[in-house]
Amino acid sequence: MGNAIWFLIIGAVAGWAAGKLMRGHGFGLWVDIIVGVAGAFIGGFALSLIGFAQYGVIGQLITSIIGAAILLWFIRLFSGNPAKT
Repeated sequence: MGNAIWFLIIGAVAGWAAGKLMRGHGFGLWVDIIVGVAGAFIGGFALSLIGFAQYGVIGQLITSIIGAAILLWFIRLFSGNPAKT
């Protein structure tokens, strides 16, 4: 149970941070968690393709932020609003 809570905390922080990095804002706690958790998978996959692995909490957080930023960039690319890209 503790690991699941920690995973959600990392997801929330990563989603919020990616929203800030992508010149936007957070989307609220639940959407930030979803974006961060999805970003963890995307970031882990993307970094493994180029030979990087994450270790520890800091590595997981950085990987999640990178993946969430990729996800937000991709969403904004196809959202039809060029001002947000």
